[in-house]
Formats: sequence, C-alpha cells, structure tokens
Amino acid sequence: MPVEFIKKYIDYIALHKLNFFHWHLTDDQGWRIEIKKYPKLTDVGAWRNGTIIGPYPGTGNDGLHYGGYYTQEQVKEIVAYAAKRHVEVIPEIEMPGHASAAIAAYPYLSCFPGQSTFVDAKTPLNGSREGKQVQQTWGVFDDVFCAGKESTFGFLEDVVSEVMPLFPSKYFHVGGDESPKKHWEKCPNCQRRIKDLKIKGDKKHPAEHYLQSYFIQRMEKFLNKNGKSLIGWDEILEGGLAPNAIVMSWRGEEGGIAAAKENHFVIMTPGSYAYFDHQQEKHDDSVTFSNNRWYLPIEKVYSWKVVPQVLSASQKHFIMGPQANLWTEQMKSPAKVEYMLFPRIAALSEVGWTQQANRDFAEFNNRLQMQIKRYDLWGVNHFYKNK
Repeated sequence: MPVEFIKKYIDYIALHKLNFFHWHLTDDQGWRIEIKKYPKLTDVGAWRNGTIIGPYPGTGNDGLHYGGYYTQEQVKEIVAYAAKRHVEVIPEIEMPGHASAAIAAYPYLSCFPGQSTFVDAKTPLNGSREGKQVQQTWGVFDDVFCAGKESTFGFLEDVVSEVMPLFPSKYFHVGGDESPKKHWEKCPNCQRRIKDLKIKGDKKHPAEHYLQSYFIQRMEKFLNKNGKSLIGWDEILEGGLAPNAIVMSWRGEEGGIAAAKENHFVIMTPGSYAYFDHQQEKHDDSVTFSNNRWYLPIEKVYSWKVVPQVLSASQKHFIMGPQANLWTEQMKSPAKVEYMLFPRIAALSEVGWTQQANRDFAEFNNRLQMQIKRYDLWGVNHFYKNK
C-alpha cells in the first residue's frame, strides 16, 4: 500500500480511538522493509513474478512482476506520523515460518538451500519453477527458516537489530504461526540441534515441535536484552511458552485463555470476531479471502465479549485488549481496504472500550447512522455505500 494510504489508515485508527497499528512486514509473498545489511531482501525478496487470480488455488495467474517495500526513512516518517496521533506502531517480522521471500533472497536460511521451492502442480505459476522463489500463491509452506544453523539466528538478530531502532514501541511481533516441521524432520542440522539440546518428543508431539519453542525462546532472550517484549501468534504456546511472551490469540479464544491462566499477557483476535478479511455479508460479489465460506457481519463484531468470562478476576487482568486483522491477499487497492474496514472498525472500537454484559445492536446501529455520514464526508469507500 502507498505510504500516503498507510498514513490515512493510521488516521482512521486514531479517529476511532484505537491506539495500536500492528504492521505485518514480511511473509512468503514479499519482504516489505529495507534491511541495509541484507539488500537482497528487497532486491529479490520484495518482488514476485506473478500472483494467482482469485482465492487459492487460483483460476489463473496475472503474470505481473509485483512488489515493493518501505525504506527505513519511510518507516520513520510513518512511525512519527502515528505518534503525533497517539498511535503506537508494532512491527512484525515473521519467523520461523512464512519465510519464503527471505529464503528466495538468501537460500542458506533454508534447511535445503539447493532444493527448488515446492509449488503445487495445480498452482498457476508465472516464470521458472527452478530455484528458490517468492511465493505467487497464498497458504502455508514447508520451506521455513532452518533452526539448526547458527547462521539463521545471526541473520535474524541482524534483521531485528536494524528494525528495533525504527520502532520506539517496547513490543516486537515475531509471528510464530503456521510453521510446518516437515523440513526440520529431515534436516541434519536441525536433528543435530535436537540431539545437542537433548530435546525429547512425547506421545503428544515429536521433538521438532519443541524445537520451535527453543527458536522462539532464543529470539525472546535477544529481544528482552534489547528492551523489547516479544509478541507471537498463539502457536508460540506449543512446546512451552517463552517466559515473558505476549500471546496473540487468533485460532479462537482457547489460546488466550490458556496463556492468561499461566499469567501471560494476551491480545485477543479470534478469527470468528476479528478477521476483517472475511466478507461482511453471505454473498459478497467482491473477491474476499473467505470466498463465501465465512462472513463476519458487523452484528457479530459488536457481539464480541473480548474478555472471556471463564477467566477469574485476576486472570482477566492479563487480557490487554482486542485487535482486528485485515489481511490483504485479496485487496489490491486502498478502496478495497476501506470497503473491508468500514463500518466494522466502529464496532471494534466500542467492544474494546466497553464491557457491557449484553450489548444492544439496534441502539448501536442507530448511532452508526451518524457515523456513516462522517464516513461519507471523509470520502471513505465503506461497505454500506456499496451494498
């Protein structure tokens, strides 16, 4: 998204009394932040040869060389812009999964550097299938950062060391989600690491499962040493939680509940209430991630009780608040982002700031009509205007 739209998005956050912008900067389909020590991250990793058309697996490929990234100066500009509006920006650098773009730039980060990126035969691809590639489709991929090589951690510490000074926030998001262990199971370096650390599998999970816990805990120590607190998606609970980590609960509320019961801080963002890439009505005629499988109407967002009632009073203290996620696989323009964001952002703000036992949607909807008039005055491409 253009820098000017990122600023406008921050305005939207501030105008709804929300106070954090979680910026997802790296993934399989593109690396989006300049790292001066590793120029190939943006020379190679920030670009893909094409993009599938429509939801996965796609009906074709647009064949367009697509990408871009934010320079460190642009990042500083955006962070300063947000700070003036009392919005704190939290960066996310994904690890150990969602690493295809980084691996395309620096293949040694993979368990198997000489192995071409696997692309399903049914995926319409543009260009070569040889060598390491930035992914042109969406999903979860086996080629993740190698946990057995010291060079992997050297790279990640270097990257994090460049990113940290750009963001004054004490929070740093490391992802931690959707990281398959298939390559680790076959990788001699990872197996040596497991042996050296005396990591044992059990009836519940093989040893590789616990290797991810080592990975995240090691990165947490580095972040803590630099005055940062680690945030990760709820998969970081698996295999043992890093001592000071904050859990972002996305696969339902269960992960957040489990973490709060262990006295860990939690940000609630369950897909059933908080995934704004899901369509707003059952049969939306625009392309969305869920493609008529799931939908999230504003009524559902407004019904969200952010703090799970099963927690005790002392455990509820660990729920920091809600977050909604707006993933942009199917959002090719700022107008589409606005279409997915509005007016659900109004419901998100109200459920975050109030703790009513039973909310009255009809009363909220009454007040929303004035808010819609504001959106019209702002020139926002909101959902109601397009119904």
